[in-house]
Amino acid sequence: MSIVTKRGDRGQTVLMYNRPVSKCHVRVEACGTVDELNAALGLARAAAETGPLRDKLVLIQKDLVVLMGELATATEDLPRYAQNRHSLVTSAMTAALEQWIGEIETATGACKGWALPGATTSSAALDFARTVCRRAERRACAVQEAGPVHNPEITVYLNRLSDLLWLLARQVEAAARQG
Repeated sequence: MSIVTKRGDRGQTVLMYNRPVSKCHVRVEACGTVDELNAALGLARAAAETGPLRDKLVLIQKDLVVLMGELATATEDLPRYAQNRHSLVTSAMTAALEQWIGEIETATGACKGWALPGATTSSAALDFARTVCRRAERRACAVQEAGPVHNPEITVYLNRLSDLLWLLARQVEAAARQG
């Protein structure tokens, strides 16, 4: 099957389970922004100097695939989505981010003040991913405001992820100053 389907030529696309919507539907906007975030994290992973950071970024990217799948599913199709054994965003996923945040804060102390992105390629990529993450969070909030609450853990996860990305960028900058 070709990537060219021509289904979107008139500004329409489909959510999970072939549910047609406009390409500017709030769910499509949210999914597109999470997809952009995943690509930004791929850039950050490629720029990372350490294997452990790359490994953790891969785990986050896999979480974002789960998150995107859930966002791409209309609320009325969620029972079917779960029945098909697709993963949902969970508090355990957010807790893993919080644990990583705690580890960084324990090792480096609290970071204070503003940061000027761009001290290193790696930290700049993390800061870029953080800004895309904040936009993804806003788009996920728009999905929740447009209809019944879908899964509030989605916005919690994205909020925590943006905090983590900010800390990671500062950690990379600190390591560069010491190295």
